[in-house]
Amino acid sequence: MTSRLASRLTSRKSTLKTRLLALFFVPLLLSATTIFAITPKPPEMSAKAYILMDYDTGKILVTKNGDLQVPPSSLTKMMTAYVLSDEVAKGNVSYQDKVTISKNAWAKNFPGSSLMFIEVGTEVLLEDLKRGIVISSGNDASVAVAEHIAGSEQGFAELMNHHATRLGMNDTYFINSNGLPEDDHLTTARDMAILAQALIRDYPDDYQIYSEKEFTFNGIRQYNRNSLLWDRGMNVDGVKTGHTEAGGYSLVASGTRDNMRLISVVLGTNSKSARKQQNKRLLNYGFRFFETVQPVQPGQVLHQEKVWYGVTQKLSLGVSNSVLLTIPRGAGKKLKANFKIESVMEAPIKKGQVMGTVYFELDGEEVKQLPLVALEEIKEAGVWSRFTDYIAQTIDGWVND
Repeated sequence: MTSRLASRLTSRKSTLKTRLLALFFVPLLLSATTIFAITPKPPEMSAKAYILMDYDTGKILVTKNGDLQVPPSSLTKMMTAYVLSDEVAKGNVSYQDKVTISKNAWAKNFPGSSLMFIEVGTEVLLEDLKRGIVISSGNDASVAVAEHIAGSEQGFAELMNHHATRLGMNDTYFINSNGLPEDDHLTTARDMAILAQALIRDYPDDYQIYSEKEFTFNGIRQYNRNSLLWDRGMNVDGVKTGHTEAGGYSLVASGTRDNMRLISVVLGTNSKSARKQQNKRLLNYGFRFFETVQPVQPGQVLHQEKVWYGVTQKLSLGVSNSVLLTIPRGAGKKLKANFKIESVMEAPIKKGQVMGTVYFELDGEEVKQLPLVALEEIKEAGVWSRFTDYIAQTIDGWVND
């Protein structure tokens, strides 16, 4: 009797799992107040290429020629510093390493360019060289770090390109560690935004260096070229400038306001002032007309669904990861969640098991989708309870058919 019942229940379950439940909407309650009728067009600027990205969501808010390949100039040093942080994190090198400066890294090899002013044959702490790269934008410091980590600039460039590929910088190729002109040494505004995002996300402690305004080495006081760090109207904490004749004046900047962080990239302007002002315009536009919201929390119950054959009859559904969305400022009250349940809920069910999909929509357009998961475990009930559920489910199926 028991084995025949179990066989019938299993057969009935496999049939029911093919059913799809109807879609339904749930308004999401956010703290948004004012709703703007429109979001103005972004500023038009003279740079060869630019992009504005929300750090948390990766959403592109503004772009012009975002995938145009241009020389990165000293923006290259963002990847040099990223590789250094990665090697330190892996334990391959230490910031307390004493690096012997080779003739290749000697400051005299780079006349008229940005330097840390290190001298051949001296020993310099790797930690100081890191500041020399980020704050002083030293071409000499970049070569010294490259040789210390990989033995040569060529070997170090292979590491740089490995990380570029891993991060999804699909249109970037590095030939050297400092950004001095090479024909195939190229990047894009989009790829630089991705790199800035990775610097902040992957090595937040090291990222603090990008906000330092000055650095003294060998008795020489050197200043960070990112002039937005001194702008009291902005809360910019990085990241890097670049300039060559071929690449023009460029700047990658990142700043915060309220609970939002934005990354702006401006490539190929005609002056230091222009790269500062155009980044500032992008950041102000983003902070003024957009916001980053968290409509639901991980573990928050979004819906409860009937469960068959379980020790309890209701299953709580939600999302397991943080949900962050970039939306026009004040539009949160119009944000809705749209759920699709893939099958009738039948025990046993594991916590975290995917049961469907939740779609977040704004003004009828999908802005994000995530797995809808079980927020609790539900074990299978005893034979009698499963039998009564089988009878009830059969009757329910007749009625619905």
